[in-house]
Amino acid sequence: MDNTNIQKSCCKKEQPKTEKKGLWAGILYGILPHSFCIAFIIFTILGTTVATTLLKPLLLNPYFFYILIGISFFLATLSALIYLKRNGTLSAVGIKRSWKYLSILYGTTIVVNLILFTVIFPLTANIKPLNASVLSSINENLKTENLTLEVQIPCTGHASLITGELNKIQGVQKVEFRSPNLFDIVYDPIEASKEKILSLDVFNTYEAKAL
Repeated sequence: MDNTNIQKSCCKKEQPKTEKKGLWAGILYGILPHSFCIAFIIFTILGTTVATTLLKPLLLNPYFFYILIGISFFLATLSALIYLKRNGTLSAVGIKRSWKYLSILYGTTIVVNLILFTVIFPLTANIKPLNASVLSSINENLKTENLTLEVQIPCTGHASLITGELNKIQGVQKVEFRSPNLFDIVYDPIEASKEKILSLDVFNTYEAKAL
């Protein structure tokens, strides 16, 4: 009786640890593949042009974020296989027994990816670079014109690339991203124009049209 009680109490203690392990692993595998994009966003905000130039080719690949999502699930699967093997449950029956751990692992990975694409990336796309915010305050009282572009970006992860390129144009006062693919631009017509904006190299990869 005593041995049975000890075994039951041990099992009860291990469950929360397993759930926490699955949760943290899911968060890690959801975020880790997107570290290059997160770095690009940070460097864009800081105005570090050398770093953003190096990372820019990655974002010019239309399949980049699909690859990253695939990597996040690959890492989650690899982690699950290692976990099952260590616990001697690498079998159909073992997978059924470990359903809590696996559901937390994959569920968290999915949730983290969804948060990144629906909340984080759209929000960060609207953060002005430090150098651009100064220009906006200087030219605040000038007569401006508005332009809305519909850009064929594959997902919101590419929005920071577009806003970053638009903010580089002399005369552009403000760029605001609206999910899923709209960019509202305020510009000084003396320094910039619709044609100049649409002639950006990035629009050779991601087609843009004025609305």
